[in-house]
Amino acid sequence: MVHCLQPMMDWTNPAATALEQIRTAPIVRFSVLALSSIFFLVDPFAAIPSFLAITNHCDAARRRRMARKAALTCFVVLASFALAGQVIFRLFGITLPAFEIAGGLILLLIGLDMLEARRSPTQEATGDTEEAAAKEDAGIVPLGVPMLAGPGAISSVMVLVGPVPALWHWQMGAILGAIAFTCLVSYWVLAGAGRVRAFMGETGIRILVRIMGLLLVALAMQFFVNGLTDLGIIVKP
Repeated sequence: MVHCLQPMMDWTNPAATALEQIRTAPIVRFSVLALSSIFFLVDPFAAIPSFLAITNHCDAARRRRMARKAALTCFVVLASFALAGQVIFRLFGITLPAFEIAGGLILLLIGLDMLEARRSPTQEATGDTEEAAAKEDAGIVPLGVPMLAGPGAISSVMVLVGPVPALWHWQMGAILGAIAFTCLVSYWVLAGAGRVRAFMGETGIRILVRIMGLLLVALAMQFFVNGLTDLGIIVKP
């Protein structure tokens, strides 16, 4: 009887095992890190009030065009820094640990502002919305840069690109995929900004921004710790 029960006790659920292998796979973990860090920093939901103020005089078709231009600008800027990241490091003699620490500090400041449900000055300065509302087309500046592709998002992309061994490596594909997905969602959110705000409400948007800010602060501290560890100041356990 004991011999009959032994195989049953050793049996494991194949689906659970496969799910655990997927969850711990390097490509999955890195892709989730890339997507979360880039999406939280682009943060299209926090840009909804400014976008509606800028496009207050526009019809629905023009709003969609400006949202598309802003998302495309964001993609071009972030993808360019992703592809040129290694060259920039070598050109200016910047080490990855130094950029991890600097990027972590920038992310921390942005995350602290998000915890208070407000836009960071690195993404939107005082008067930007009013100036953009007077422009004929604000899709590129300030919507695309710096409201979506601001210093925080660029820093995050640069930190992610730092350890990538080659342009054709799968990690580069994961970073570009995360950028593309973030920009696509940003277009959907901004193009339907009125409906999103009506559905979520101002309170719902502020809650979401605060949650993303909390996660961003944790991510910033991880970047900071990684930089100190790479410099040898903190010893890995």
